Amino acid sequence: MTSVQPLLEVANLSKVFPAGGGLLARGSLRAVDSVSFSMPEEPPTLLALVGESGSGKTTIARMILGLTEPTEGEILYRGRNVHRMTRRERSRYRKQVQAVFQDPYGTYNPFYRIDRVMHLAIKKFGLASSRSEAAGLVEEALKAVDLRPADVLGRYPHQLSGGERQRVMLARVYLLRPKLIVADEPVSMIDVSLRAAFLNILLGFEQEYGMSCIFITHDLATGYYLGGRIVILCQGRVVEAGLMDEVVSHPKHPYSELLISSVPPHDPGRRWQEDIVVKIQEKRRSAELEVGCIYRDRCRLAMGLCGESPPPMYEVALGHQVACYLYQ
Repeated sequence: MTSVQPLLEVANLSKVFPAGGGLLARGSLRAVDSVSFSMPEEPPTLLALVGESGSGKTTIARMILGLTEPTEGEILYRGRNVHRMTRRERSRYRKQVQAVFQDPYGTYNPFYRIDRVMHLAIKKFGLASSRSEAAGLVEEALKAVDLRPADVLGRYPHQLSGGERQRVMLARVYLLRPKLIVADEPVSMIDVSLRAAFLNILLGFEQEYGMSCIFITHDLATGYYLGGRIVILCQGRVVEAGLMDEVVSHPKHPYSELLISSVPPHDPGRRWQEDIVVKIQEKRRSAELEVGCIYRDRCRLAMGLCGESPPPMYEVALGHQVACYLYQ
């Protein structure tokens, strides 16, 4: 049987930010440590990368987008190494893999009107053969993300709300019809009342246009709203991965359990857990911790084996994997 090539494959990806003496110098930061996951070509997939601040989420996104060079490992897009592509392959890749960043204001040049973001994409990728055709594409894209062209076109970024600026970026994505969207904390600076509308647009892109999405967030509730698959990161390493419903309903790693228990209940009549004790020591990301399980200094179930070597990923259910010696 012929194996199906993934759309995106992240294989043993690591990133070390060196101290003054180089990669092995004391004080070097291993921000991403042997991370692996993949996304199929079909069907389109939503994958949430979830973890606390400093877990390596944004660094992984930057390496996927080709903005940061990996220290070890590789990223394959349809079998081609993203960081070894020819100029023509890279141009195609930039059209097929689009980013939506966290700051909806920092993405724009404040000296230009919003229109320029759309027309630059049309010009760069040759999407229209005339000015009138380009104008029609822009209007169609804005309507697709629930924006009225008359309310947006001709305005400067500071004249739009954060939610409107982020939806303009989604309209640009709509123009290009990429195969993959890398969305890095895209709703963290949007008013809570507008977040669901933004997430529904992403869901529509997946269901109607076949666009997969890597959704990066520290907010488990937001990732759960989208569904799909989840990869939980802790200090640069994957500790658990699987279908969203399965992992959230039956977390296996002690860190995943803590992360999920920290989400407030939907029922206002239920009390939140009164005490969640998180022990954070100065050993965070130290060379001592990198030898074994990265979470063991905070884990109530840590044992001697946890300090000997990093635990591999054990399959505890179909498609549900956890990096913990409790399941060896």
